[in-house]
Amino acid sequence: MLHYLSMEDFGGPGAMTTSHFSLRKAVSLLNSFAKTRSLSKGLQVHAKLLVFGLTFHISNTALVAMYSLCNNIAYAQEIFEKLEPKNLYAYNMMIRGFANNGLSEKALFLYKRLLSQGLKPDNLTYPSVIKACACLNSLQAGRDVHIDAINNGYEFDSFVANSLLNMYLKCGRFEDAKDLFNRIPERTVVAWNTMIAGFSQNGRHHKALEIFDQMKVSGVLADEATMVSVLPVCANLRDVERGRAIHAYIDERGFGDNLLVRNSLIDMYAKCGCLEDARRLFNEAPQRNVISWTSMIGGYVLMGLVFEALSLFSQMQPTKVRPNSLSISILLSGCASSSFLRYGKFVHGYAIRNNIEFDVVVETALIDMYAKCGKLDLGYRLFMKTSRQRTVPWNAIISGFAQNGTAEEAVKLFKQMLQESVCPDNATIVGLIPAYANLVDIRHGMNIHGFLIKAGFDLAVEIATGLIDIYSKSGCLEFTRKIFDGIEGKDVVCYSAIIAGYGMHGHGGEVIFLYEQMLNCGLKPNEITFTSILYACSHAGLVDQGLQFFRSMVASHHIKANVDHYACIVDLLGRNGRIKEAHDIIREMPLEPNHAVWGALLGACVIHQNVELAEVAIESLLKIEPNNTGNYVLLSNLYASVGRWEDAEKVRNFMKDSGLRKMPGWSFIELKQQGLGIEPQVR
Repeated sequence: MLHYLSMEDFGGPGAMTTSHFSLRKAVSLLNSFAKTRSLSKGLQVHAKLLVFGLTFHISNTALVAMYSLCNNIAYAQEIFEKLEPKNLYAYNMMIRGFANNGLSEKALFLYKRLLSQGLKPDNLTYPSVIKACACLNSLQAGRDVHIDAINNGYEFDSFVANSLLNMYLKCGRFEDAKDLFNRIPERTVVAWNTMIAGFSQNGRHHKALEIFDQMKVSGVLADEATMVSVLPVCANLRDVERGRAIHAYIDERGFGDNLLVRNSLIDMYAKCGCLEDARRLFNEAPQRNVISWTSMIGGYVLMGLVFEALSLFSQMQPTKVRPNSLSISILLSGCASSSFLRYGKFVHGYAIRNNIEFDVVVETALIDMYAKCGKLDLGYRLFMKTSRQRTVPWNAIISGFAQNGTAEEAVKLFKQMLQESVCPDNATIVGLIPAYANLVDIRHGMNIHGFLIKAGFDLAVEIATGLIDIYSKSGCLEFTRKIFDGIEGKDVVCYSAIIAGYGMHGHGGEVIFLYEQMLNCGLKPNEITFTSILYACSHAGLVDQGLQFFRSMVASHHIKANVDHYACIVDLLGRNGRIKEAHDIIREMPLEPNHAVWGALLGACVIHQNVELAEVAIESLLKIEPNNTGNYVLLSNLYASVGRWEDAEKVRNFMKDSGLRKMPGWSFIELKQQGLGIEPQVR
């Protein structure tokens, strides 16, 4: 490859003056171009060396360094392999090149070669090797390198220690990282930043803030990188007060004009819902890059302000900043409802015109958008055009079918995914599990559960919560409880799931016990938790407890009651004959009652033969859903049950004249169990 380089390749003999060109000057230039990552200039120097025959050991070593740092690994490796003898500097540069270009296994192999040659690694060797271990998530290899560094006296070298901290954090070994961090004699700002970023990126946001506070107490001054690490923590916690305090510190230190810091501030305010603050920072920015625009667009989408996001996207077009795949995917996520389908198609058109339609992030967002808009046919057509060897598009289409009530198709797609040797990940399973829950079949539930165990999946909280939903809906509360009890780090979502499971089967006492247990664990219930609790109280006849929970939700937990909560309360009172109270609740609602609220009242009136309020309920229901035959049938049956046969006949005749027909009830049996028929892929 390198044998064909000539001066003509780099502009001819005049491209670089030949006067005073020497080996020393060439090496100096190569070192300079390596630092500035000037590959084209480095190529010219290499051509000069070939022309003048100055291919000595020192120049070839400098070439290895230049090509490695300029990410031209093929050239660097060819020169390195011919270099004899290979010194530590050449090894360091080659290992660094491999590590920086994602060739982690080659970096580790070369490190072993270095040791076999009797060379002693130094503080430039270890950071690259440790980075390769982190990229491979190879904890054991990382530990081995750590021991080497200790034996050679480099454990507390600033570069080595920071690399080790990063490696342990990426491998999820938080205690190892903390132990090393606490033993470092002089902790630099880089070490503190590494710890803050590592805990934040692993979802341990409160711990990241705790470390940031410890840093301030220690007297180490934060820098711009600290701000870029800690602001996303505030964004993820939606802690705008802490974010404002950090913003004040940024102004005090004069970091505000740093583009990365300003982008982090925009993102923090946007994710905390403070869009005015975010937009002010955006408008006042001396310069903006694609991250600035994307953060602001993402903030609008997050708050449901899709038109504002689309407007900002339009304003972006005349500028020199081009949207990237993330910008497009965020816009598409905002258009993922039927009311915005038209705009989603416009964004799709933009992606086609700008040749980013087949970027995997955009592909996945498009499939997801069409699926959530109910256009599964369009989503599936896009999916069939993708490279189906990647997991992410499969996740989008499987989740799309599962969310649109086509559970069988979702399961079939999962089976096809495995047949095409595409490995599912946690996101695949989280998207698939609702399909199994909707099948309401204990055998299918046990099938997927067994697959997960045999395939080596860790039953993380999200997956375990899905299994709780499957077994609950299948009526197998024993399995439900076993899975719940085995979850480490239970969150409000898994508590809400098991509360809903016991609630749907009328186990009100167990629901109350689990709710109290959740509070004792320091978890705060959310809207869904209370919906499940109120539903459970309704079906278990726990009227007073249900009303107490409703009052507590509003007064103690400051959760605004939604229409589902009111429907549960109306059902709770109505089932127990307190129909007038239920009607009073509806009249006093600060929200517009929907079909579920009036339907709950109508159902209670039928049970307790209250014709007067049934007529009030049916009058509202006919405005909301005039074609729902079930409401007419309930009213007709109520009239018949109290002997008002003429009124019952009038309702039936009205249905007939209006062309409304009651759909006959149906049930099904599975004549031949198909199952998944899958072989687990061991992870």
